[in-house]
Amino acid sequence: MFTLAEVASLNDIQPTYRILKPWWDVFMDYLAVVMLMVAIFAGTMQLTKDQVVCLPVLQSTVNSKAQPGMSGKADFTTVETTTGQGEEALMRTVSFGSAPTVTPDVPLSRATSPQYQPTESGQELKKEQKDSSGRKTNLDFQQYVFINQMCYHLALPWYSKYFPYLVLIHTIILIVSSNFWFKYPKTCSKIEHFVSILGKCFESPWTTKALSETACEDSEENKQRLTGAQSLPKYVSTSSDEGSPSASTPMITKSGFKFSADKPMIEVPSVTILDKKDGEQAKALFEKVRKFRAHVEDSDLIYKLYVGQTVIKTVKFIFILCYTANFVNTISFEHICNPKVEHLIGYTQFECTHNMAYMLKKLLISYISLICVYGFICLYTLFWLFRIPLKEYSFEKVREESSFSDIPDVKNDFAFLLHMVDQYDQLYSKRFGVFLSEVSENKLREISLNHEWTFEKLRQHVSRNAQDKQELHLFMLSGVPDAVFDLTDLDVLKLELIPEAKIPAKISQMTNLQELHLCHCPAKVEQTAFSFLRDHLRCLHVKFTDVAEIPAWVYLLKNLRELYLIGNLNSENNKMIGLESLRELRHLKILHVKSNLTKIPPNITDVAPHLTKLVIHNDGTKLVVLNSLKKMTNVAELELQNCELERIPHAIFSLSNLQELDLKSNSIRTIEEIISFQHLKRLTCLKLWHNKIVSIPSSITHIKNLESLYLSNNKLESLPAAVFSLQKLRCLDVSYNSIVSIPVEIGLLQNLQHFHITGNKVDVLPKQLFKCVKLRTLSLGQNCITSIPDKVSQLLQLTHLELKGNCLDRLPATLGQCQLLRKSGLVVEDHLFDALPSEVKEVLNQDTSIPFANGI
Repeated sequence: MFTLAEVASLNDIQPTYRILKPWWDVFMDYLAVVMLMVAIFAGTMQLTKDQVVCLPVLQSTVNSKAQPGMSGKADFTTVETTTGQGEEALMRTVSFGSAPTVTPDVPLSRATSPQYQPTESGQELKKEQKDSSGRKTNLDFQQYVFINQMCYHLALPWYSKYFPYLVLIHTIILIVSSNFWFKYPKTCSKIEHFVSILGKCFESPWTTKALSETACEDSEENKQRLTGAQSLPKYVSTSSDEGSPSASTPMITKSGFKFSADKPMIEVPSVTILDKKDGEQAKALFEKVRKFRAHVEDSDLIYKLYVGQTVIKTVKFIFILCYTANFVNTISFEHICNPKVEHLIGYTQFECTHNMAYMLKKLLISYISLICVYGFICLYTLFWLFRIPLKEYSFEKVREESSFSDIPDVKNDFAFLLHMVDQYDQLYSKRFGVFLSEVSENKLREISLNHEWTFEKLRQHVSRNAQDKQELHLFMLSGVPDAVFDLTDLDVLKLELIPEAKIPAKISQMTNLQELHLCHCPAKVEQTAFSFLRDHLRCLHVKFTDVAEIPAWVYLLKNLRELYLIGNLNSENNKMIGLESLRELRHLKILHVKSNLTKIPPNITDVAPHLTKLVIHNDGTKLVVLNSLKKMTNVAELELQNCELERIPHAIFSLSNLQELDLKSNSIRTIEEIISFQHLKRLTCLKLWHNKIVSIPSSITHIKNLESLYLSNNKLESLPAAVFSLQKLRCLDVSYNSIVSIPVEIGLLQNLQHFHITGNKVDVLPKQLFKCVKLRTLSLGQNCITSIPDKVSQLLQLTHLELKGNCLDRLPATLGQCQLLRKSGLVVEDHLFDALPSEVKEVLNQDTSIPFANGI
């Protein structure tokens, strides 16, 4: 037999799992316990009481039933036949023949004595039979025990013997079937995780306190409170129930959604602000729910396992009922036994009584009744499983009763678990649904964010940028703190990697705000906030991964002056950018696009009349179609960087107002088309750096008004004299080429202020270089120069001199006569500087404010 403790362990389910036990599972568990007690009770009775009691059927009794008038004669004849035998025969007579003739009043020795005379009269026999209260048999105790055991196994029906064990086995199988889904490895981990999360969601301070700001109460009790609250004055708080630790505490305890129009949102700090620990716990719960949903929704194993175990229990019930009903009538009190051991006992037939038959029959009927009830519950469970789609769960009622209209419907095992929880208490699933809502999660982030980022903390992060403007950069926050909009003197606001950024009407307080950066931040704005931005915002930077991230309101900022778009704008998405939508930006002057365009969209002509600067930075994608550039007649600055251009686009030559052209990082090898720049009368700056140019054509001399020429990082080996005919040239950069010498014609550039020839192969500096007395920057580093002429002292306006990386063995002492040169502007090896005379070093070490009368 099993001990009760061992059997009970099969039904040992963690108390927390009770929320997944609907009423029918609980009822069936109790029925299983009762059936278990029936089995134990019946088994105990079988062990403690005699099994059967058997008595031999006397031969005289049998014959008297067949021939009543011959019974005494038959008995006498039997004795007569055996009385003349020896002792062995006498013993057999005791066992077989003489026993039926012995009366209770006659001793056994006398009944077996040879002197017993069978000649007594029939009247005496009748008297003896009349006076006798029973007839003795000549069986000893061991023979009775032997025959009782044999007849227990031969005459007693098998069901009477094994009924307690069968009930025990059936009950154990039913218990295992009921709880197998809690034990199976592939389901128990999900169930354990679900129950853990569900309990934390139910008890989270976020569901009991903070949600009162955004959601209506979803319980019936709170509906009644809200109905009663309408009769209260509007300034009376209805949040007194919030402190209750009861599990039925509603999610929203202050004001419902329907009161938001009548009652201002004035909250008690203890309610609206969670402490840091509770806020972090709620954030972790949102993340756990999101991951658990993704993990559980992809399969329906739990549902199938539960259906399978319910089907097994139903089949088991039918099987038990079918075979048990047939054996009810086989349990009886009397049984006839023919053990066929006449040679040992002396009798062929026995009448046996099963003293537990009555009790077992009652227990069997009780067991059948319990099984019937159990089976009907199993059938109801199957009906419930297939009546509604349990692999789908809708939070429609929760969405209707709260402001969380974005709670998604769930499916598969996630839905089934929620259906099971509803059978325990619907309040669990309602509160759990709150943690599926993005609105709820965003509100939590907002509360925690405002708690962490106070006005004082934000003020500490304000800095001054290069333009001497007050700038605040917020990076990777969950939202935009409300205190940001109290920084009324802020000029630049940068929001980076803030996916849920919202700009409220409070931004209208920031009257100095003119520049806004949205870096991977698809911000949403309120109508009042948009009106303010439309009228005040002048510069907008938008960095994105996909063009769909660009907020639609960007294209409606009519007073915007500068727009920077940085992100993926391939050919398929070009029309989404608008640049047709940009037609509303009638005051736009600067358009900066850093992307992977293959052509300049034709619709750019809608904004082209307003543009003065167009910047296109590609990521190496070849820019093919440039014809639309011809219509951009007002463009003064044009940058086409990293566009894989091999020649200077002809469309550029039509830009009559062009002043600065930057073709950096392309694949231009020849610039013979430069002669056409003579039509661009206003062109003053030409940047052809980081290309593959090998020579400068002499036609460059036709660009009379050129002031800046950048040809660094190319493949030039020499500088033609035509370059030095550009009398207005103020900046010449030919760094990192293969130039061997500096032509003496450089002395013609009397207006030259910046000359960069770093990273070449120059070994001698011509004296004519020092006739360029307006030079302020002279970069000669990383060449092969062996000496610096003393005439360097003629460069009185020199502020920056780079000599590092040459073959110098000394510096001229005349450096001290360069009045504006300081040690910070002298880039040279330390040992060369240390070799200078002390008075020169003293002059160079002076740190005084230098008035730039002729500043750049």
